Amino acid sequence: MQTKAVIDHIVNWLKEYKENSGTKGFVVGISGGIDSALTSTLCGLTGAEVVCVNMPIHQFQAELDRSEEHIAWLEEQFGTQIQKQRIDLTNTFETLKKSLPEDTHTHLNLANVRARIRMTTLYALAGSQGKLVAGTGNKVEDFGVGFFTKYGDGGVDLSPIADLTKTEVYALAKELGVPQSIQKAAPTDGLWEDGRSDEDQIGASYPELEWAMQVYNEGKKADNFCGREKEVFKIYERMHRSNLHKMKPIPVCEIPVAFK
Repeated sequence: MQTKAVIDHIVNWLKEYKENSGTKGFVVGISGGIDSALTSTLCGLTGAEVVCVNMPIHQFQAELDRSEEHIAWLEEQFGTQIQKQRIDLTNTFETLKKSLPEDTHTHLNLANVRARIRMTTLYALAGSQGKLVAGTGNKVEDFGVGFFTKYGDGGVDLSPIADLTKTEVYALAKELGVPQSIQKAAPTDGLWEDGRSDEDQIGASYPELEWAMQVYNEGKKADNFCGREKEVFKIYERMHRSNLHKMKPIPVCEIPVAFK
């Protein structure tokens, strides 16, 4: 991959979208992970204002430290163009949790609640400042296994890295000099109190999922493989099918003209 050419292309795309929309810049949630680090850096390269938002909810200290380190690095690179916001949403989450029926308190459901609270926060900031919420999802997450929360981290105005695999995300981050602590950290969505990684949740690594996405799109079937490859393919196939509702437009019940 021509990393410099790809970086320039994304930055120019962001600039053009911002100018055409008449907005002032971007808002990005900073998790301490590689995807938000790359997205915020690319937004910074546009020369526009970038609001970098740290939104802890019972967060692990290591995740907080990485997000703070990255924002400090962005401030060194881009100066006053970067606007730092830290909004602790732990009490907000706990208050909402107490208001919800007990049968909603499953681990997965509450993880999605966290993501949706964060989305609401990002849009509150973006709306008040005339900025765009920039998504941080990559290609495998957004169009492969659907590894995102509908109307949570999937609720964005534009997606600058959604045509990049995780491997390509790492390559661009390395090219741009994103802090090593982020480049080396195990990918995690930061939505679980036990700190589980993405691989823990999915059951496969991103390079494995990238392979599965490619062969699935080529029309291959699980029976074409054996051993670990077959296992990974089935994981990908199951998640892709079950999460298609996230990746397709909202279904609209169209009323026949004769009924109107």
